[in-house]
Amino acid sequence: MTSMPAVGDLAPAFELPAALGKVALKALAGKKVVVYFYPKDDTSGCTKEAIDFNGLRARFSKANTEILGISADSPASHEKFRAKHDLKLTLLADETRATLEAYGVWVEKSMYGRKYMGIERTTFLIDPKGKIAQVWHKVKVPGHADEVLKAAQAL
Repeated sequence: MTSMPAVGDLAPAFELPAALGKVALKALAGKKVVVYFYPKDDTSGCTKEAIDFNGLRARFSKANTEILGISADSPASHEKFRAKHDLKLTLLADETRATLEAYGVWVEKSMYGRKYMGIERTTFLIDPKGKIAQVWHKVKVPGHADEVLKAAQAL
């Protein structure tokens, strides 16, 4: 388990599959990037979070900010999720969990006394130079996308 990068650190590089090919963080240099890690496609909290970010896409774009959602789900799962909820977001598949580990979001969790490994809902705002500008840990979904938008607009 890797520790989570902090504000001011260079964001760990990644290149992951999406619906229309691979997306590399370095290809977005010069833009702000929201990278939000979420546990699972088509679960209630993850669906709400994706719909919230999707609804603010135009405002993020106006703030020169790309939005990337990352989970360990497959590209096929992402496509079904996107189609079902009419999402225009870029969802990246990290089936090897290398990026999840690089960002420190693949952690031990506990539910009903059972311990297991999973994704801690976390969002990173990366500045145009590739440094982490802000981190939201253990995200609570209501109002989160709006808060991230405000931070991106202020950056």
